[in-house]
Amino acid sequence: MGLYINKGNEGFRQIRNSEYVDKSGLIAVVNRTLFTEQKLSCVTRCRRFGKSLAAKMLAAYYDHSCDSHNLFADLEIANHPTFEQHLNKYPVIYVDMTAFTSSGDGSDVVSSIQKALIADIKEAYPQVPYSEGDHLMIYLQRIVAATSDRFIMIIDEWDAVIRIYGDKPDVKDEFVNLLRRMFKDVAAVDVFAGVYMTGILPIKKYKTESALNNFIEYSMVEPGNMAPFFGFTKKEVLTLADKHGMDFDELEKWYDGYKIGDEMSIFNPNSVMQAVTRGRCRSFWAGTGAFEAVTGYINQNFDGLKDGIVAMLAGGREKVDPTRFQNDLSVVLNKDDVYTVLIHLGYLSYDWRRDECYIPNKEVGGEMVNAVKENRWGGVTKALEQSEKLLEATLRGDSGYVAAQLDEAHTENSSIFKYNDENSLSCVISLAYYYARNNFVMIRELPTGKGYADIVFLPRKNVSKPVLVIELKKDKDAKTAISQIKERNYPQQVQHYTGDMLLVGINYDADTKKHDCQIETWRKD
Repeated sequence: MGLYINKGNEGFRQIRNSEYVDKSGLIAVVNRTLFTEQKLSCVTRCRRFGKSLAAKMLAAYYDHSCDSHNLFADLEIANHPTFEQHLNKYPVIYVDMTAFTSSGDGSDVVSSIQKALIADIKEAYPQVPYSEGDHLMIYLQRIVAATSDRFIMIIDEWDAVIRIYGDKPDVKDEFVNLLRRMFKDVAAVDVFAGVYMTGILPIKKYKTESALNNFIEYSMVEPGNMAPFFGFTKKEVLTLADKHGMDFDELEKWYDGYKIGDEMSIFNPNSVMQAVTRGRCRSFWAGTGAFEAVTGYINQNFDGLKDGIVAMLAGGREKVDPTRFQNDLSVVLNKDDVYTVLIHLGYLSYDWRRDECYIPNKEVGGEMVNAVKENRWGGVTKALEQSEKLLEATLRGDSGYVAAQLDEAHTENSSIFKYNDENSLSCVISLAYYYARNNFVMIRELPTGKGYADIVFLPRKNVSKPVLVIELKKDKDAKTAISQIKERNYPQQVQHYTGDMLLVGINYDADTKKHDCQIETWRKD
């Protein structure tokens, strides 16, 4: 057993000794790429989404220095036609790049990687001569010529060098050139049966082109057929919830919300496992190590960025073009780049059908709120902090307090919310009611048959609260808003959720800069 080659299956054995959600279907996807032009895969996703678990699983499956039949016999892959064909058939080189970035200024990181791998490989192939100063690829070619072995190479945290030495262009370029020499060289065809790289960022771009354009890339933006393996599916979480006696709706509220490729409902796997192990839902996101970076990014003075972040906190979505980002955290040039970074870090989800991004769930939303507070966005922070009292006032029918609070939220955030249309009003109202999403599902522009209710808050399962139907007007009056709710029969469209509901009419007067509010109780006959 070596440090980097023929490591065996102990890493995956420890994973199987713990509770394990079967993601072995990934092996079948990778098997289809071996010995083809698609054999170089770079699969990137955010922290705590199972990157290393997948890498250890693949290593245990392919490594010819061990017998892994018993580790996979009860998993999905065991029933696949390629299972026996590739099981424990290859010398596997497994490298976690973070091991080479823990100290120093990075000036010798590339030479350290080569020296460490060559030293280990020499012990595995003592019969194959090595000439001092040979490049790693030269030595691997010599081994293939002498033994006919074809290697599987697995690189975990491939982008660690790019991320950690972001302020050292020479180090980054030298590292990318090492990968080019290994995988763009014609010799790669003969040396590798397959390569699987994983990390947070897709492969670095120079201008618009990937530095390693012969890799097939799978990311939070473009997951391809890898999407089901990026996190837990709804079916998998339902099974875990049932097994552990957990409330699925709570797990969904906290950890769901990622639309990844064609998968419409992907959960954060690490957070789900922590929640079912501990028996309660809470935020486990703070330990991902990205918080400081996020606070820096969202405070960038790019046009419209602050407005967009606040709009997403209010439950909205923002248009984004993720194609221009250079996949380098030190090269963030505009608002789209910031959004794209946050997508790769998992703080935003990306809907490719609409080219929009949004905050996926309560866990991440809480961290985004913390980032806003850290950056001292005074008016926004105050509105968020007052949102619990605003909800309480609404539920007890205190229309005067609600109107006064909205006046204050408008004044505090006038630089963000221009109030030039009802959409701006909807945004500030949604932000002001941020706390309500703990116990309600917020729906903006709910179809009702005769129009769209501006904002509806539906109580979550096991929450004994009325439905809130909020209608917004500008330069009219709150009574008109209430009348519209009744005339268009909005209550009848949502009455199956509860017996009671509150009808909330809110108007903003552009001349006086004041809100007025009317709240009525509606009961099912």
